[in-house]
Amino acid sequence: MVDLSVVTVFPIFSAVGSWEEVFLFSMDFTVSQNFFELVLQEANFCLKNTYVLCISTEGQPVKRKKGPAPKMLGNEVCSVCGDKASGFHYNVLSCEGCKGFFRRSVIKSAQYSCKNNGRCEMDMYMRRKCQQCRLRKCREAGMLEQCVLSEEQIRVKKMKKNEEETARTSAVVTPTPVPEVVPLAPEQLEMIEKLVAMQKQCNKRSFIDRPKVTPWPQSQDPQNREVRQQRFAHFTELAIMSVQEIVDFAKQLPGFLELTREDQIALLKTSTIEIMLLETSRRYNPAIESITFLKDFSYNKEDFAKAGLQLEFINPIFEFSKGMNDLHLDEAEYALLIAINIFSADRPNVQDHELVERLQQPYVDALRSYIMIKRPNDHLMFPRMLMKLVSLRTLSSVHSEQVFALRLQDKKLPPLLSEIWDVHE
Repeated sequence: MVDLSVVTVFPIFSAVGSWEEVFLFSMDFTVSQNFFELVLQEANFCLKNTYVLCISTEGQPVKRKKGPAPKMLGNEVCSVCGDKASGFHYNVLSCEGCKGFFRRSVIKSAQYSCKNNGRCEMDMYMRRKCQQCRLRKCREAGMLEQCVLSEEQIRVKKMKKNEEETARTSAVVTPTPVPEVVPLAPEQLEMIEKLVAMQKQCNKRSFIDRPKVTPWPQSQDPQNREVRQQRFAHFTELAIMSVQEIVDFAKQLPGFLELTREDQIALLKTSTIEIMLLETSRRYNPAIESITFLKDFSYNKEDFAKAGLQLEFINPIFEFSKGMNDLHLDEAEYALLIAINIFSADRPNVQDHELVERLQQPYVDALRSYIMIKRPNDHLMFPRMLMKLVSLRTLSSVHSEQVFALRLQDKKLPPLLSEIWDVHE
């Protein structure tokens, strides 16, 4: 089971807005002689546990409790702002928004100012109004800056790892045998073909509904309220079509309808935005730095901003899309990633974890086998793709803050999006 616990894995978002590789550590890690096994063991350890070894700024390890995190009852609140908590982040029970805010503040060494001399009472509303008091409350609640890797630590870790790998490779006298590539099992091949066909069918239905979307306004007047509302409506209608596409796809996945209705809803509510971002990344055109929806609608960063989205959300979307584009994934790999993402047993409010894990495993196995056949010389591609799913968790938390910001701008989301993103008016 691929357990993408948001509690343990820290994707890094640098001060210049780039996404860095996630570096994961095991306190009782045993080095494998096979580098591919080493990376997989490293990834699997950190994806299955909620406490990791963090490196402090002084270079001394900060030891934290090993083993699974305390089970969430579902009614815990964030120690910083009082919103619904999603787990223990940087040593504190907190929500996705405060976790992401603290991480970005530490990495950027951000300096904030307070108009109220640092006396703001922190809650879900004030967290967007006063960043200084929000950061202060994060520290008072017990969040540890040492558990956020700095860019320098990442650079040193990369350099050391490369040096060790070079030394180890040069010391080898006999060539390492290439693992035998095992062909896909017939049932795996059939499953992959069905997934790709299902995706194409869902996309086709959205393409048919394309004329119903509110047209993008031709006027460039930034002060025209009606134009701004039309742009926002255009994007929300595209989002609704994407949600419907995802739900249709999920319902066709073998085993999904075996889950209780409550578990189906729990999986979809939390995975939808991540799948939308995955779908966005496959539509990214690096030549013009734009994202194209339904073949005709193409948007750059400026277009997203005109629709009311913030740069704090827009930039990570484009960075993630660029990173995914660099992997050169095909339709089968995207479809398998989406299926794995849907069947994530660590989602909040999921009851039957064992069944969800069993449903996810065939897709994980198929993706691993498919990659080994398609890219026999790239032993890091499989863990690299899983790390992208982890990065999506962080992007999802940034999205939560974007939704809250839209509410402050009095932009009302359609009922479907409000329901699936837990927006309470």
